[in-house]
Amino acid sequence: MNDVWVSLEQVEPGVQRLRIERERALNALNADVLDQIEAALDRAEADPASRVLIVTGQGTKAFVAGADIEAISRVDNEAAALAFAERGQRLFRRFEESALITMAAINGYALGGGLELAMALDFRIAAQTARLGQPEINLGIIPGFGGTQRLSRLVGPGQALWMISSGEPVTAEEAKALGLVDVVVPADALMEECLRHARTLAAKAPLALAAAKRLVLGSRDWPLENGLHREAEAFSQLAVSADGREGTQAFLEKRAAKFQGR
Repeated sequence: MNDVWVSLEQVEPGVQRLRIERERALNALNADVLDQIEAALDRAEADPASRVLIVTGQGTKAFVAGADIEAISRVDNEAAALAFAERGQRLFRRFEESALITMAAINGYALGGGLELAMALDFRIAAQTARLGQPEINLGIIPGFGGTQRLSRLVGPGQALWMISSGEPVTAEEAKALGLVDVVVPADALMEECLRHARTLAAKAPLALAAAKRLVLGSRDWPLENGLHREAEAFSQLAVSADGREGTQAFLEKRAAKFQGR
């Protein structure tokens, strides 16, 4: 039986926390950990009350320090290496496509696959002590879980190429200046800051949250006219939904809206 390395718990109404608990290996990702992350994501998505998912690592040293290098060293053919890379890419893509709003609580090193995981989430809040980077070049390889693609979208091609080619990490404050993380806080305030933002988001209309996420992320790939059409369609559907009716009526009646996700 495999060790249990991932936990999922409800920390507040509408807010769940997925924690990678492989602290002795700096929460490194191997095939078993990826499977357990996906199983936890399945459970979070199956909860109809779930709105926000916070992802973090166990301990204070690492969010996720990367893919398991020992496991990578045992890969002896291209087919196996391709399967491992595509496994990670599929999982991280699922976070992007999830109706849940996802948030990385970056409590320490977010390197290699760890940074790739964080970049696949919707928001990134980092402790001041965190360090972020793509050091795969030092192993003679490159990022394989989406790093070359998402990093360039977040910080621009030039900075992404420098980080990937040099392998040099950046501090949390440098990452914020680059647009790689959204908020930086003292390490002891990290989870409360994440929960503060999560509470705000969990109180919003879930259908509208999911539509906003889908449209904003899709805008990276759609022509403008296509995106505008999709936006108008989503707006029209939400305007006549029960939540849309409730939200506008609550505003007119000067009361808090009670959204139900329909």
